[in-house]
Amino acid sequence: MSKKKILVVDDEPDLVETVRFPLEIEGFNVLVSYNGEDALNLARKENPDLILLDLMLPKLDGYKVCRLLKFDEKYKHIPIIMLTAKTQEKDKVLGMETGADEYVTKPFDMDELMKKVKQYLNK
Repeated sequence: MSKKKILVVDDEPDLVETVRFPLEIEGFNVLVSYNGEDALNLARKENPDLILLDLMLPKLDGYKVCRLLKFDEKYKHIPIIMLTAKTQEKDKVLGMETGADEYVTKPFDMDELMKKVKQYLNK
């Protein structure tokens, strides 16, 4: 069985590494992007099994990336977990309206995030 692919999108390298390491330990193949435009292109090219997506990104924000993927028949099946510092209810509502499957605010508990990832990937 091939490894499940997870695309981690955040413009903060420290956060990317904080998330990448435990995912790789769990046996996931982790792809990384530091801006929205590259994330969208990588998602379309690699068709990951799940995306961890920040909202405040250079080039294209996470809302747009999510909307473009979720309203495309080829990619709408990909679960998207938004990982963001935006904690206001209106931000969460907007995230869900753009198609996010989960909305997790920073700082987050890594164990809880891993549970959500595994839940979506049925691992």
